[in-house]
Amino acid sequence: MPKVEIYTKFTCPYCARAKALLQEKGASFEEYEISMGGPKREEMIQRANGRTTVPQIFIDDHHIGGSDDLAELEASGKLDPLLAA
Repeated sequence: MPKVEIYTKFTCPYCARAKALLQEKGASFEEYEISMGGPKREEMIQRANGRTTVPQIFIDDHHIGGSDDLAELEASGKLDPLLAA
């Protein structure tokens, strides 16, 4: 199973939606909670090419984007192959 990472903030509805979709798919993921900023937030910005919004999702170090990007992959049938790799 690929390594899935998601950067989130407390009470973020988009983060909850993305995590729910990943859980529905049976994907385990490592969550980095960055509500208070710190080094993980800076890491996320660097990895996400300057994006500062959450969630930011990575599958096997490939930047997927945010919740809408994840949902778009699901709608187009491209998410399952990424999670099965």
